[in-house]
Order: sequence, then C-alpha cells, then structure tokens
Amino acid sequence: MRNRNTNTILRGVSILFLTGALVLSIVSLIGYSRQRNNYPAGMTIGGVSVGGLTPLEASQRLLEVYTSPIEVQYNGAVIQIEPGVIGFQPDIETMLAAADLSRTGRSFWRGYWDYLWNRTSTETIITLSSKLSDERLREYLQNEIASRYDLPPGPAQPIPGTPDFLPGTPGQTLNLDKAVQLIGDALRSPSDRSVALTFSHSSAARPTIETLTIQLKQIVTVSNFDGLIGFYMMDLQSGQEIHFTMDNKQEISSDPDVAYTASSTIKVPIVTSYLINHGSTLDPATSNIISRVLGKSDNTATDLILEAIDKGNGPLIVTQNMETLGLKSTYIGGFFYIGAPNLLPNRLTPGNQRTDVFTDPDPYSQTTPSEMGALLADLYQCSKNNGGALMAAFPDKVTPDTCQMMIDFMAQDKLGSLIQGGVPDGTLVPHKHGYVPGYDGVVHDTSDAGIVYTPGGNFVLSIYSYHPVNNIWDNINPLIGNLAKAVYNYFNLPTQ
Repeated sequence: MRNRNTNTILRGVSILFLTGALVLSIVSLIGYSRQRNNYPAGMTIGGVSVGGLTPLEASQRLLEVYTSPIEVQYNGAVIQIEPGVIGFQPDIETMLAAADLSRTGRSFWRGYWDYLWNRTSTETIITLSSKLSDERLREYLQNEIASRYDLPPGPAQPIPGTPDFLPGTPGQTLNLDKAVQLIGDALRSPSDRSVALTFSHSSAARPTIETLTIQLKQIVTVSNFDGLIGFYMMDLQSGQEIHFTMDNKQEISSDPDVAYTASSTIKVPIVTSYLINHGSTLDPATSNIISRVLGKSDNTATDLILEAIDKGNGPLIVTQNMETLGLKSTYIGGFFYIGAPNLLPNRLTPGNQRTDVFTDPDPYSQTTPSEMGALLADLYQCSKNNGGALMAAFPDKVTPDTCQMMIDFMAQDKLGSLIQGGVPDGTLVPHKHGYVPGYDGVVHDTSDAGIVYTPGGNFVLSIYSYHPVNNIWDNINPLIGNLAKAVYNYFNLPTQ
C-alpha cells in the first residue's frame, strides 16, 4: 500500500512540475514575443535611443528630436530656425525599415534563448538618413541672417578741399560656406543643436568714382590757380574715367575737349609713331636719341626722330598715326628747330574750334587732356597684351614689347614735380611734362601726362593748364601735385 501511494504522489508532483514548466515556457514565450515587437535595448536610430520602443513610439521620438528648432548665434543675435524652413527632412521611413530589418533578422529561438538567460543584446546603431536643401539653406542665410546682421564696410571719406582721406571702417560678413557646414552638422545632431556662426572681416570700401570727382574739383576750387585746367584720369583696372574742365574755378563743358598747346608732351606721340613705323629693335644710337627726347626733352633729338620717321614729312606721319588712333585734336605741324615751316597751317580740330574758351594753342602742336590720356591708356593696355586701340589700328606693327619699351623710355623723365611731386618717392611714373614760354616770354601753359603704378591700382593722369596772364609755377605745381596725390590716395586708402 505504501509503494502504490508513493508512486501516485510522485506522478502528481511530476505532472505539477511539467505543468509549471509548460506554463513558464508559455509565459516566457509570450513575454519574448512582446519584447521582440519592440526595438531591442541598446538600439539607436540617428543617435536617438529607441530601446524598448515600438516603431510608432520610435518614429514620434525621432520627429520630436529632428524637427525641433536649432539655435543660431550671430553678431549678438540668437535665432531659432525650424528645420523644415531650410529644407531639412529626416527620412523616418528609411531608418525604421533598417531598424526593423535588424530587429527581425535575428533567429527567433536564438533570441529566445538569450532572453531566457537574461543576456543583453549587442548595441545596434542605425545611422541618420536625411535630406537637406543646400539651396534653401543658403537662401535663408543670405536673406534672413546676412542681410539683417552683417555689418557693411564704411567707405573712406575724403577731407574736403584736400587730397587726403579719413580711413573707412571694416565690415563683418557672414562666412556663408562655413555657416552651411555648421548648420548642417547641427541639424543632423540629436543633442548639439546650437551653433555660433563665424564671419570674415571685409576691408573698408573705396569711395565711389563720383566722390573722387567731387574731391578733385574741390581741390581746384580752393587752390591759388585761377586759370583754365583740364583733368583726365582713367582707372586702368576698370576703365572708369574722370574728365572735367574748370575755368577760373568754375566748371565748363568738356565736350569737345579743350585744345591746349602740347609743348613737350607731343613727344609721346612722336616717339610712339617712330616705334609704330620702325619697330622696337633699336640700335644704341637710336636708343640714346629717344632717351634724350623723353628723358631730357631735347628738341634737337626730337627733330632727329621726326626725320627718321620720314625726312621732311615726319610731323605729318605722326599726325596721321594719331588720326588712325581716333585722336582728332592731337597733331604736330612742323619740326622743332627755329624757323621750321608749319606743314599744317590753320589746322582745325574739334578741340580748337570752341568759341566759349580760348587757350591760345600753339598752331604747330596741340592736344587735349583726354586724347593724351587715351594714348597713354592704349600704351599700357598694349604692354599688358590686353588689346587697346594701338594693337587694333597697327596689328602688324605694334607688340606688347613695343609698348613696354615706350613706357620704359617715358620713365626716364625724372622731373620730381607736378604728378611725380604728388606721389610717394619711389612710385613708378612714366610721364612727359611740358611748359614753355610763349611769344611774350611768359609761361602760359603747363602740363603733365603719365601712367602711375601703385600697390592699390594703376591709373593714367593727363592734366593741362593755361593762364592768360602768367601760369605761376608756385600755383600750378602744387595744384597738379595735389590732384595726383588725391588720386593716389583713392587707390591706396589709409587704414585704421
């Protein structure tokens, strides 16, 4: 009886344990199945922890993180930017699909076994998938941030009546490329969503060409010179020009430009014409003669060059060459020796036919500030192989070497006054000046025309003056010097 009862008890206990094991297995399977429906612990999507969350909950959390505003700091302002406004969109579907594949791709029973033994799952990282419109971001930065918070540079300001400028103020400009990178990084970060934008300093702006024009006219107005002055300047980088004429400190029309006695400045067209017609391969004797023409302003040497152009008709060839270049008011009618015949008597030009102003121009040799300036600009552009009228008019006769040779000869004029007197020592100024007593023994005409090479930009200056009584050196020399200094300072502004 005892053995039978014992067996019955044992069977009951076994059944109880088996039933309990089955119940525990079913419960654990249900628990594991429920857990398998959620993302495993240690999983991150786009840097956001989603362990234990359902796909719906994970989607909501990702949207909360990546659609929250980022904070941008720039020039003392704090700006909140909605990601959608600048074209940022997290690709939730793609990231959840990758997460689901990782979650369900593992063996069920292997996962169940780890679950039974309470083994934590390995870390799973799903990288961020998103889209960002670079175009919309740049447009936003330019229109909403840079336009509002950038500090434009302040231009230097001329000191009225002087050739000097007050320094301008540098500006602050958003570093757009760097801003795009920094904001892109912040948009893609789940935690570091604040960024300080960088900027670059921009140098003080140069005043406008109109401002310089006003300053130059003011310099003439406050000077001691009360005669007629014609001013021409060309910016050799941009081609911008300043051209005006003032008579007794009152501006008059420069159309057509006023004709002046060319005096020694006509030697620039003469030597240019020689190089056009005979080339730039010079023997030592010819080089020496041209150096005397442009460096020493030797009239005898100039006649030798005119004869070398064409014996007896050199002045006519020079004039024809200038006409070919479009310089209708620039001519030379004879040789320099005393008693030379005028080969172009009573020559009429646009410049000398004006009836409202009279400079008593030399009937042998005339030019205008703008035409001499144009010739110098053509020589410069030709020397840089940038075209110009010289190369266009004489394509088979003029080369950059020809023009550079002409400029080098002009650089031998070392007057040290007029234009050269207004620029810093050592400044390269190939030029030709001119002043000569009239028939009454008094100097009425003073002129200077040249190319000024400076660190901030190169320019042409052509300045001619006439006084009916006496063109006093102590009045006209500082005036031309101040005009040259003002233009030099315009191209080389002072810094703070």
